[in-house]
This record gives sequence, C-alpha cells and structure tokens, in this order.
Amino acid sequence: MKKIVPVLALLIAFSCNNSKKEVEETENKTSIQSDEVISEDVFPWDAANIYFLLTDRFNNADSSNDLMYGRKGDAAKLRGYMGGDLKGVTQKINEGYFTDLGINAIWMTPIVENIHAGTDEGTGMSYGFHGYWAKDWTAIDANLGTKEDLQELVDAAHSKGIRVVLDAVINHTGPVTDQDPVWPSDWVRTEPQCQYTNYENTVTCTLVKNLPDVRTDSNENVELPPQLVAKWKAEGRYEQEVKELDAFFERTGHPRAPRFYIMKWLTDYITEFGIDGYRADTVKHTEPYVWQEFKTECDYAFAQFKKNNPDKAMDNTDFYLVGEIYNYGISSGKLFDFGDKKVNYYDDKFTSQINFEFKWNAKQMPAKEVFEKYNAMLQGDLKGFGVLNYMSSHDDGQPFDKERKMPYKTADLLFLTPGTSQIYYGDEIARELDVEGATGDANLRSPMDWEKANTNTETANILSHWQKLGTFKANHPAVGAGQHSLISEDEGLVFSRVRGNDKVIVGIELPEGEKSIEVSSIFENGKVLKDAYSGKEIEVKDGLVNIDSPYNIVLLENK
Repeated sequence: MKKIVPVLALLIAFSCNNSKKEVEETENKTSIQSDEVISEDVFPWDAANIYFLLTDRFNNADSSNDLMYGRKGDAAKLRGYMGGDLKGVTQKINEGYFTDLGINAIWMTPIVENIHAGTDEGTGMSYGFHGYWAKDWTAIDANLGTKEDLQELVDAAHSKGIRVVLDAVINHTGPVTDQDPVWPSDWVRTEPQCQYTNYENTVTCTLVKNLPDVRTDSNENVELPPQLVAKWKAEGRYEQEVKELDAFFERTGHPRAPRFYIMKWLTDYITEFGIDGYRADTVKHTEPYVWQEFKTECDYAFAQFKKNNPDKAMDNTDFYLVGEIYNYGISSGKLFDFGDKKVNYYDDKFTSQINFEFKWNAKQMPAKEVFEKYNAMLQGDLKGFGVLNYMSSHDDGQPFDKERKMPYKTADLLFLTPGTSQIYYGDEIARELDVEGATGDANLRSPMDWEKANTNTETANILSHWQKLGTFKANHPAVGAGQHSLISEDEGLVFSRVRGNDKVIVGIELPEGEKSIEVSSIFENGKVLKDAYSGKEIEVKDGLVNIDSPYNIVLLENK
C-alpha cells in the first residue's frame, strides 16, 4: 500500500487540450476502423466494465470468519476488519447484481493471508483488511474465506460471463509487529524510505517507514523465511510447498531470488482457480524488468490452466495485466517520467494501466474534448493497449465527486469515455466518501450500504442510471474501444462509436421531451432502432430519429 500523496502537480503536467492534428488523424481512421475484423472469441478488455471492491467492505455472507487469527476489534475508525468475505461477493454474483450493472469483470483487493496483528503508524490502530500487507502469499486470508470459497466465486462469475481479476503485490511484505516478524535481510530491506524525486529513490527503498521492501533487484539464491517454514510445517504442507517450488525453479531456470518465489505463489492462483487477470500494485516502485518476468509467468500459467481445464476456458482471450503506476496519465502515452528517467511499462509488460489523469480531465474539460482526446490516444499512440479510467478509488483522496453531488454526470463520463471503466464499489449508489471520525484513506473505504441501495428511492434512481449505461457499454464494445466521431453539438452532444459491425449512436446533455437525432452516418432510412435508455423503438426517417422521452440521454442501438 502507498500513502496518499498530493497530486496537484497533475493539473499542470496533464494536457487538457487535444491538438487539432490528433483529432484530424483520428477522424481519418474511421473507415479503416469500421472495416476492422473483430474476433468474437476474444474478450475486449479495452472496453470492459471492471468493478473494483475491497472484499472486506463489500458484503458479509459468513459472520463466523469476521475476526480470525486473534485479531481484535480495536481499530481506529474504518481501519479494522468489518466482515466482508468471498462468499459475500459470490452471493451478489448469483443474485445478478453485477450483471444488472453491466459488469463483465470483478477486481478484488489482495486475498492472500495478511499480517495477523494491528499496527499504529500515526493514524490509529490499523489492520490489513485491505489485503496489501502480505504475510503468506500461498494462503487465502481466513477473514475472507477459503480456497473452496474462491473457486466457487470464480466459477459463479464465469458462469455469468464475468472475469475475475486479483491484486498482485510483489513490492513489499506487511508491516512488522510482535506477531509478524520482519523477513530475513536477504529478502527485504527496511531502509531507506522512498523520497520520490528520481528513479532510484522511488524504486530501491521502502514506501513508508514500516513496510519492508522486497529485494526485487536481487538475483541471489535465498532460503525460505524461517517463519514461513514454521508456519507451513505447523499446517502440514511444508513438503508439498517445497516440492512445487523445486519444480517451478527447475522449469524456469530462475534463481531462487525473492521476486521469483512470489511470482510462483501468485501464478498458482491462475493455474489452480483460473483467474483471468491481475492488477499489479506499486508498479513504479519495482524494477521494470520484474513486470516483464511476471507477464511471462502469468501467460504460461494461463495457458496451462486452459490446457488442463479445456471445459473451463472461457475463450481465447490472453491473460489481463493492468498496472498501477501511481500518477500515470494517458497524456504520457507509453512512457512514465521519473524526472531523471522515462520508462515504458506497456510493451511486453502490461495490457493496460490505471489512468490517474481521467478524473482531472473530467473536471476541467467539456465531455466533447474528453472523448476526442481519449479517442485520439487509444486509436493512436496506445493502439493495442488500454487505460483503466476511474472517478474514485481506495487510495485517491481527491476523487472526482467526493461529496457525491454529481452521480449522473460521473456515470456518463466514466462509461462513455473511450477506455476501460473502473467502477469503485458504491460509486453506483453514491456511497459516502467523507465519513465522520475517519481520517485519510479510511474515508474512501466505508462499507457498501446495501440498505440504502435497496430502500432509498433517490439511490434507486441513481443505480438505475448506472445500470442502463453499464449494460449498454457491456453490450457494445464499440462504446469503449470503437472509433469515436462527432455528429452534432447543437442541442446536446451526439456522437457515434464504431467497432467492426458494432455501431451505436449516443446523445447526452439533450433536452428532455421531444428531440431529433441525426443518424444517417451510421443507420439507413427504414431501420428500426432501440433507445436502450428509455426502451423506445424508433424508425429512421430522412436520416433522423425523433424521440419523445423524459430523459436528457439517448443510447441508440440496432433493435
């Protein structure tokens, strides 16, 4: 985990205007894009709706595991375990909650066994409920459930066409406590602390004071940490774990260096459970070559899973890797600038990167310019890769709409901007992000308010809006990954998105009541279209569709 750091520098660093040249170049590609052959057997991660949740805060379906390993309920406000578990996620999958929201991938914070004790680093007693304080990468944290629970979750998700993304931490172990001793010095460094002013003091250092940094730069053979050996022996699985490690190192030829142990442990979740992707934590704090190595092992593990489980393979999609390069923005293209060094984290490393710039673009630019900018980048410099856009998250203390006054606009921009959408749990019900008594990032991590979601009329209207937009994007990959073209901005913003044979027209900021939409660039006369928002069906006449609906948004698709 990282501390929340000020990102006001982004306001200066990120470009808010799309160049005329970029727009012209993108518009000239329309015919090429519309003729592109799209494989039906490959999932479009670049147009996905990914629901990001803290497992402990989402839904509690098993109260018997709320406090395990002797953990206590003595944490500061919103800094302890609150009961959410894997069974709770599975329950909502089976109920159709994610399907109704148009979610086609779920990303959960790390589920590996975290440190057992709490620690006070200046914000009050805190526990590893978020999952980023690993103690044993080979075990699922008992507070969240069991391996059987994880398998049920993955199987349930896959049965509904939903992918599962786990969170990978290679950079650090959990903090040191009396119950959770520091790992050996050939495994981790405990100083110096990062300064974040250049490449070296961002990578070869500890993120914060009490967060041991894994020696990912080391190629020296190291023995297993004694505390891990003792733990595995007590659990009766030491011989099996060692046997598997021996086989891994024999196959790969890698030295028994710290990072490769962790890669083995993380890729086991691919071969055993069939997860579809990883979000990689603290990427820029780890040497770039580590992620190239990780990608190789993930790809191998995914291929092995499909080979061993042909009946469980969803399709021919590659393993998904999205990186968290803190403060990366789409304007930077493929390069992240450390000040003294620029690094490409895309090629041979990540499918996509979390886009920390998006919320600023959404704040500072009209929707028209946001759409054009993202279309130009994703159809240009980043063609073949993606960005994961978000409006709020577990770490970002400056969300797009902290007071939750713009839930409809938040959805419009998040779902309709080219790229992959990250829905942070509770965005769809305007979950509170400023909690009395909480400090820092704890404010961002309040429990999912299911009572509010199920009983509040205003919340129900907000959720319905998110569901309609999310489902439309899920049904039409063109929305997130297609060629964007402006149609009109007279009475609102009307545009088309085209990806192969998938063609849609969207209008936002339109007048309520009667409205006329120009569609001749995409749909011929006589064609019957459906407005996915109002449910109305309309025939194209004279290149137009005339719609009478009480909404200021239109989502046009083939009937």
